[in-house]
Amino acid sequence: MYRIAVVDDEKNIRSLISFALKEEGFEVDEYSNGEDAWNVFSRKVPDVIVLDIMMPRMNGLELCRRVKSAAPHIPVIFLSSRDNEWDRVLGLETGADDYVCKPFSMLELTARIKAAVRRLDREQPGCSSSFDIEYGPLKICEAELVCLWKDQPVKLSVTEHRILSSLASAPGTVKSRGQLMTAAFPEDSYVNERAADSHIKRIRKKIRVCDPTAEIFEAVYGLGYRLGIEA
Repeated sequence: MYRIAVVDDEKNIRSLISFALKEEGFEVDEYSNGEDAWNVFSRKVPDVIVLDIMMPRMNGLELCRRVKSAAPHIPVIFLSSRDNEWDRVLGLETGADDYVCKPFSMLELTARIKAAVRRLDREQPGCSSSFDIEYGPLKICEAELVCLWKDQPVKLSVTEHRILSSLASAPGTVKSRGQLMTAAFPEDSYVNERAADSHIKRIRKKIRVCDPTAEIFEAVYGLGYRLGIEA
C-alpha cells in the first residue's frame, strides 16, 4: 500500500485530501508545517508528497529542496494558492514534479497522485550491466531509472528520467513540449506543457554537476527541444 504525505497548514484541506485518498486505498500522513514533515522524511520518506508552499516553520520550497536532495525519485506535487506563472516555474525549478493550484478539483489531484504512483511501479533499485540507450557520453537504463554521464551517475527524478529518455531515444529529432510531457506523464491527461522548460533546465543543471561544459539540449525556437550532443 502506498503512503502519501499531505503537508499543509490548513487543517480543512488536509482533512479533505486525506479522506479522499483513504477512500482510494492509500495510507495518508498529515503534517501542518514543513519542519515537522522534514523531521519524519529525513528518516523515512513517503511514496508521494503533496505539499503547500506558504507554511510556517519551513516553507514548501525549502522542504522540496531537501526531499529532492535526499531522494530525487520521490514525486512531489505542489498544492498552492500562488497560481501565477512565476510561482509555478519557481516550484518546478526547486524540484517538484507537478503543480496544482487552489482552489483545486479533488478528482484532478487524485488523478495526478495515481499517475505518480503508477510511475513508481516501474522503479527498481540498482542497475544492471546493460543500458537501453548509449549515445555519446550518455547511458540510460530505462527500467531501472539509471542515468550515467561519462560513467558518472546523474540523480534524476522519474519525470526527468522519462523526458531525457524520450529525447535520447530519437537523437536529432525535435520533440515538442507536449510530446515531452506526455512521455513524462503517459497516464495523466492534466499535464502542463510549459512545465517542460523547467524540467529541461533541471536535467541540464544536474548533468553539469558531472561535466560543467556539457551541452546536452538544443532549444528549437517555436518547436521544442532535441538532443544536442554528438555520438
